[in-house]
Amino acid sequence: MKALVINASPNMDKGNTAVILGPFIDGMKAAGAEIELFYIKKLRIQPCQGDMSCMLKTPGVCFQHDDMDWLRPKWKEADLIVVATPLFVDGMPGPLKNFFDRIFPIVTLMLEMRDGHTRHLVREGVKPGPVVLVSSCGAWEIDVFDPLLAHMKALSINSNRSFIGAVLRPHAVAFRRMLESGAPVKDVLEAAMEAGRQLVTTGEMSGETLATVSRPLLPRDTFVQTMNQYFGRVLEELTTNQNRGVTD
Repeated sequence: MKALVINASPNMDKGNTAVILGPFIDGMKAAGAEIELFYIKKLRIQPCQGDMSCMLKTPGVCFQHDDMDWLRPKWKEADLIVVATPLFVDGMPGPLKNFFDRIFPIVTLMLEMRDGHTRHLVREGVKPGPVVLVSSCGAWEIDVFDPLLAHMKALSINSNRSFIGAVLRPHAVAFRRMLESGAPVKDVLEAAMEAGRQLVTTGEMSGETLATVSRPLLPRDTFVQTMNQYFGRVLEELTTNQNRGVTD
């Protein structure tokens, strides 16, 4: 199985999303998957201009030539696609949206009925494989991912792929700090690895495994109090350093 992994975190392998994505990929590799991982931040992807030339003048080919020239074929040919992203303002970061807009040439101008909706016909050579989301956010509640999940499901359907699930880590900042301090939260990483293994071996991820990845780490009130204390220290240190810079 060849898996295409797109990481849209601006912090790339140092971000909170990578903390969960890393063991998830390890689980996929252990089950025999071949992984190609790309960071959106390192790619040159111009925004879609909406001129429809990829539909009318040069079917299937965008007039803009950048890293989508070689990345779009990888999307078409992958057996499995993993989209990893932090949650930004209730959705995906802008550069990732640019990527999805530029996937558009894989479909034609013609329409068909699919899943009870009108969809553009997908061009020949596009595999109808699964899509999985891996995402992290700073909020305590898991339902903050709902808009992103709805978007990912729609994008998957429009490219004639099946969205089969999401590996989600709420209050990811707190999780990372707890992990670094030695708190008993390593079961979250173990579950992320198991989810990757299950995905490759069975084509699914169990609800129990995904629930462990997303499990609450501390009561919500404690989370708010703890994070406010942490952010207060960060702001105080920043102010101190700025004042020191003025007087030095």
